[in-house]
Amino acid sequence: MSILNTKFTTKYNTAPFNNITNQDFLPAIKAAIAQAREEVDAIANNPKPATFENTVAAMSYSGENLDRVTSIFFNLHSAETNDEIQKIAQEVSPLLSEFGNDIRLNPDLFERVKTVYEQKDSLQLTPEQATLLDKQYKSFSRNGANLPENKKAKLREIDMELSKLSLQFGENVLAETNGFQLHITNEKDLAGLPEGAIESAKETAAAFEKEGWVFTLDYPSYVPFMTYADNRELRKKMALAFGAKGFQKNEYNNEEIVLRIAKLRHDRAKLLGYETHAHFVLEERMAEHPEKVKSFLNDLLAKAKPAAEKEFAELTAFAKELDSIEQLEKWDGAYYSEKLKQKLFNLDDEKLKPYFKLENVLNGAFTIAGRLYGLTFEEVKDIDVYHKDVTTYEVKDENGELVAIFYADFFPRKGKRNGAWMTSYKPQYVLDGVNERPHVSIVCNFTKPTASKPSLLTFNEVTTLFHEFGHALHGMLADTVYPSLSGTSVYWDFVELPSQVMENWCYEPEALELFAHHYQTDEMIPMEYIQKIKESASFQEGIATMRQLSFGLLDMGWHSEDPGHITNLKDFETKQFAATKLYPEVAENAISTAFSHIFQGGYSSGYYSYKWAEVLDADAFELFQEKGIFDKETAQKFKEFVLSKGGTEHPMELYKRFRGQEPKPDALLKRAGLLTE
Repeated sequence: MSILNTKFTTKYNTAPFNNITNQDFLPAIKAAIAQAREEVDAIANNPKPATFENTVAAMSYSGENLDRVTSIFFNLHSAETNDEIQKIAQEVSPLLSEFGNDIRLNPDLFERVKTVYEQKDSLQLTPEQATLLDKQYKSFSRNGANLPENKKAKLREIDMELSKLSLQFGENVLAETNGFQLHITNEKDLAGLPEGAIESAKETAAAFEKEGWVFTLDYPSYVPFMTYADNRELRKKMALAFGAKGFQKNEYNNEEIVLRIAKLRHDRAKLLGYETHAHFVLEERMAEHPEKVKSFLNDLLAKAKPAAEKEFAELTAFAKELDSIEQLEKWDGAYYSEKLKQKLFNLDDEKLKPYFKLENVLNGAFTIAGRLYGLTFEEVKDIDVYHKDVTTYEVKDENGELVAIFYADFFPRKGKRNGAWMTSYKPQYVLDGVNERPHVSIVCNFTKPTASKPSLLTFNEVTTLFHEFGHALHGMLADTVYPSLSGTSVYWDFVELPSQVMENWCYEPEALELFAHHYQTDEMIPMEYIQKIKESASFQEGIATMRQLSFGLLDMGWHSEDPGHITNLKDFETKQFAATKLYPEVAENAISTAFSHIFQGGYSSGYYSYKWAEVLDADAFELFQEKGIFDKETAQKFKEFVLSKGGTEHPMELYKRFRGQEPKPDALLKRAGLLTE
């Protein structure tokens, strides 16, 4: 039997990375599926009458080994993949999809859950039990349990194809990201670039056994190049490569995959009796239906557009005055924005980076979590990791009790996808009187330390770290009974509240003085810089808002109508972006073919939730500002009603318990400088 199918003998039952090989995964997952199938069959065929405990609760705890093994496997697939893992994923995904359908389409199991569901009013369930029952019943009804056999078979076909397509989509994006290099041999072409970016590019070139400097499409390489490189032609080359991911006439083209995913999702929703995929998804969201989402996005658009157009006109005039640029293109935006920001605020990332050494920022996040929630983080070396760059921490409460195990993985590498995310290797839950503590991880792509410098973060990377750490706190402070309701298992448009609210501390002097110290002199960040960070926080917020809204509207375009009429992906996108367009169209580029959030991640019909959560986070943080950003009582309420409760109740109820009222958009509009007096 594989080590993956046994009770782990590691410290705190952590993932035994040191003893796992890629060859272990396929047999281990097959064995775990077989074990989970036995557990489910035992529940479905139980001769005793169905009760909450022997059916609904039993289902919630079933498949524990399968959840553990697959979480380890798919986390590696995102953070430390290779050809072998990708091949296994293609084999494993249909098996898991089939097993999921076997459960959701099991008539005996559904009958038992339905029996309990129909008695729910007389069962005196706790709010968490009532939520679990409701969620479980819907997981059947929303996934075809009430369909006739021929339609159930069709649903299985769709789900299996979707699981394969989303994997292929992601692998194509990764291949395109890894497949491009901007190789510079003439030092003049580095003009404008900061020393750290040049040094990193030199090391990247050396790693590929090349002379000169290599820039890639990984964010820590791409973003500084687009922000600082004076050579406009090279910026254009980088931007075109970045925007062409999955949109080139090669084996990694994602156009047909995107059209097929959108069509299959629509067909699936229709099969289940919903108008569109968005109607299906939003039934289980705070937003409830597509019209509400579109109305929300368009209301924000109406408020942001005048500001965005004014900002864009200012940026255009600035570029013309500075460099006689007649027409701003997409590859000019970050470059001239940074120059204008420096002119207006005399503040640039290169000035700030020495104050944001990665280790200091991480310790700052730990200290803030300590001040707010009484947590301590201690690095430990005796927990297995999947890569030498990963660090591990024991997280404890004020009584020295273990709260969580925390993994941090910060630097880009070949087998790691772009971006930043939080994930978990083991959820929190209570079983047989034991409160099982979670194992939580954050994965980012920050600039690596070089021979002469530690990892120094841009301010944007500082907020990214705090964002993911906010998600991690949601996972770490979970305190629920059932694993499927624990931590970040909440409505998708509520999941970003803990992460986005955490970013606010990055702008507060009281918080910055805890960690923003010069990496060489230990001098605290000057107050004037803090003031400028605050002042510049809403710089070009109109343009930034338009960008986020464009992604949200594109997502709704794909999913809130029948995509069957879409034959040309590019034409469709152009139409969707009409209301939010600022820059001229780039024929060689598309967004959808690398829009991993909605075609590989879980954000389909949900991208609006970033803005939705911003409304919640601005409203929530306003209370912290009123009471004091380290006010224990406010933090305790946030922990009790938001962070620890997971998905045990409707998020609006939890939010109102914390805030005393429903959220209002005014705080967000004020913070973004979009509130007209």
